[in-house]
Amino acid sequence: MREKENGNEIKTCIGTDSQVKGNITEFATVIVFIRKGKGGFMYIHNETTKQKMSIKQRMLAEVAMSIDVAYSLCKLFTFYDVDMEVHADINTNPSFKSNDALKEAMGYILGMGFAFKAKPEAFASSCCANKMVQ
Repeated sequence: MREKENGNEIKTCIGTDSQVKGNITEFATVIVFIRKGKGGFMYIHNETTKQKMSIKQRMLAEVAMSIDVAYSLCKLFTFYDVDMEVHADINTNPSFKSNDALKEAMGYILGMGFAFKAKPEAFASSCCANKMVQ
């Protein structure tokens, strides 16, 4: 409401990234609010797990965390007419291992009714969330 009252047009991008550190995997999920032409801000949530995962499982876990947040907020964003995208830290280049999860991730995100972005356009996950798990 405050952003709208201040005349800002808001776009929201939600993304998750993860980093394996020994036997722990750390996840960071971000909600990035972009004030079109006027910068932005983000909220961050970190969590860890000791569960062993393949790279594909980890990529899909990232997407599931982002979908969880997006689903929780979608009614609010629809009410306030805020555009929302879900970003997946998955490479569109088939020579990268994360690409194995691309079809499933895209289907999951689009199937839930959200706009989908993958690398290199997925800055919420590949830049913002990535900085929170480094």
